[in-house]
Amino acid sequence: MIQTSPKTFRLHIGIFGRRNAGKSSILNTITGQNVSIVSDIAGTTTDPVEKPMELLPLGPVQFIDTAGMDDEGSLGLQRLERSRQVFDRTDLALLVASSNIWTEFEAKLLEEIHNRKIPVIVVLNKTDISPPDPEIVKSLREANYTVIPVSTLSGEGICELCQAIIESAPDSFVNRPVILSDLVGPGESAVLVVPIDKEAPKGRLILPQVQSIRDLLDNECISIVTGLSNLPQILSRSGFQPKLVVTDSQAFKEVAQITPPLVPITSFSILFARFQGDLQTMALGALTIDNLKPGDRVLIAEACSHHPVEDDIGTVKIPRWLTKKIGGSPQFTFTRGHDIPDDLSGFKLVIHCGACMWNRRTMLSRIERCLRAAVPITNYGLAIAHSLGILERSLSPFPGLLNTLKTTRSV
Repeated sequence: MIQTSPKTFRLHIGIFGRRNAGKSSILNTITGQNVSIVSDIAGTTTDPVEKPMELLPLGPVQFIDTAGMDDEGSLGLQRLERSRQVFDRTDLALLVASSNIWTEFEAKLLEEIHNRKIPVIVVLNKTDISPPDPEIVKSLREANYTVIPVSTLSGEGICELCQAIIESAPDSFVNRPVILSDLVGPGESAVLVVPIDKEAPKGRLILPQVQSIRDLLDNECISIVTGLSNLPQILSRSGFQPKLVVTDSQAFKEVAQITPPLVPITSFSILFARFQGDLQTMALGALTIDNLKPGDRVLIAEACSHHPVEDDIGTVKIPRWLTKKIGGSPQFTFTRGHDIPDDLSGFKLVIHCGACMWNRRTMLSRIERCLRAAVPITNYGLAIAHSLGILERSLSPFPGLLNTLKTTRSV
């Protein structure tokens, strides 16, 4: 399970606190491994250290050990920025402090975590050296924070900490929404159109396709997987009408032409705009393509850091379709991984991948950054569908959203 569960299905647990508060020791103790280097020298952890594990009965989790939030100097500020980026992908935070030290620094760090609406457990470490201050514990608990005193030397409180992690897991993680089975229904069929190209090396399917198949199987739906060439044959069978056709976004135009008008169609990317992010916000963002002009700045953000293949969808195909749609080339900026420009205000649009390799909170944090900067954001599938003139058709499985888009266009 540890090797096969992707990050998107893992509860991301960020560990924050001062240098030398014992964050790395706590990670090593919980996991039972020497994941992070432990030293009496402050600042031993320089970059975030990630460790996946299975925390039963919760399931797969991803611990992220960060550098001290009180780091100093020019390199320290860079490490601090890396640690702050971890907030954006943290589902549950552990704020680690020495058992009898609670200052304005810890209070402000706790406030920042609280303001980001991240569930948090306060871990008062090193109880083997001194017991926790009763007033600190009382004050935090009266403010409805979970407080767990621990010692990584004696093991005191570690079991209680693991139990608190299980109990504090956000409901959105425990009761995660489905990808597409709610659009199909038990006993009904979905046809998944899976082009075989360089994005999916021989012997493999890409992650959204695999996860969609599993979601259908888990919820007693019928999954029919085909390449584009066999789609007409499948849809022409007497008496057969699937509840949904899902395609790779790159084959959108061909699939829309083949599929009967009464059969809803969408793409894996659009399904992941809902599963990983906010479909309505991203669909409304796609409409702003109509306002783009040649020379406008457009950011295309890819979550994965893979090397682009020939005719890559993010760096080649979307720019080509978008340029044709608006009658001239925008000024494109391309980013990969967790790094995007601090200042987004100069962009007219952000086009994001489906973020299948991230947890949902990371994608929601990125959407929130765009909204704060008043920059519309959409995703690959929605941008492609609108560029090809089939946005409404691609959103046919979501009639409520279609009504919202029609209202927006008429205003």
